[in-house]
Amino acid sequence: MSYVIDVYRGKTDARKNPIDIGLYISLFPQLIAGPIIRYHDIARQIVDRSRNYRDFAYGIQRFVFGLAKKVLIANPLALVADEIFQSATALNLSPSLAWLGIVCYSLQIYFDFSGYSDMAIGLGRMFGFRFLENFNYPYISLSIQEFWRRWHISLTNWFKDYLYIPLGGNRKGTFKTYRNLFVVFYLCGLWHGASWNFLIWGLLHGFFIVFERWGFGDFLKKLYPPIRLSYTLLVVLIAWVFFRADDLTIAVFYLKMMAGLAESQGAAYHVFYYLDNQVIWTLIAGVLFSMPVYPFLHTFKQKLCICQEGVVRFSVLNTVELSKLAVIIVLFIVSMCFLASNSYNPFIYFRF
Repeated sequence: MSYVIDVYRGKTDARKNPIDIGLYISLFPQLIAGPIIRYHDIARQIVDRSRNYRDFAYGIQRFVFGLAKKVLIANPLALVADEIFQSATALNLSPSLAWLGIVCYSLQIYFDFSGYSDMAIGLGRMFGFRFLENFNYPYISLSIQEFWRRWHISLTNWFKDYLYIPLGGNRKGTFKTYRNLFVVFYLCGLWHGASWNFLIWGLLHGFFIVFERWGFGDFLKKLYPPIRLSYTLLVVLIAWVFFRADDLTIAVFYLKMMAGLAESQGAAYHVFYYLDNQVIWTLIAGVLFSMPVYPFLHTFKQKLCICQEGVVRFSVLNTVELSKLAVIIVLFIVSMCFLASNSYNPFIYFRF
């Protein structure tokens, strides 16, 4: 589909070698769930790309990090989120359980899908392909507009290029700009599933995008970053309830329970029943690595090496690289152990 649209819009030549087109269509690192790789993004790489040991090593590293995200963080949190949302169907819930469930689900869906994207990007790099990034730490966003510049970037760009801009973008007046944004997020909701829940999820994000463009975004910039971050996370968490709940009735009940306004038949378990050591440490890891920890460490390594000279600098660099190699090996071994002990590890975005 992406190739056909690119041909229609003149972004690529329809007379390309059929072998190249076949390779693009069958490019397994990006099939099924993304990231969405358009033909014109990798057309040149199909016929002319470099392959070297450095890229192959980076691809392995990226693949292992993605695997660890999925297996060591997303999967354990999925068990908690699934049980709590299942309790919601029987109205056996409490406010604390409701908040724990949606926090676990929010981290689950991020680490599950960003882990899949990392694995796809890593596999592509092993074969010499350089795919665009699909996530850029969306949970540190200070507005909903920024969130969508960081979340599922390939989908955002796809809707922008193939729907928002053809509708007129922001070139035909304020009213039509807002209309175009609502249409984009309406269809973004339906993209994930034909149900009221997904539709409301999309329209909710569309409403806050329009609200921020209307003037709230200017007011938001005057607030302290922690307040802006809290606002963004609250909107995202509320929207995720509609995304995860089985139907609209459960979603409304769940939100009321989060606000402490719903009557419950009594929680099946206390919140501390779910908060064992594994879940606590997984939550800590999820919150920590949803922030740009790795870029910070990479920058710190560069500054550390710059401050050193000669043999000392070489020794520091070797120590850092050996430590990173040890972490990658440990993550791979532990991830494989977790995979072996669990027979069912589906990626969450395979549902959509």
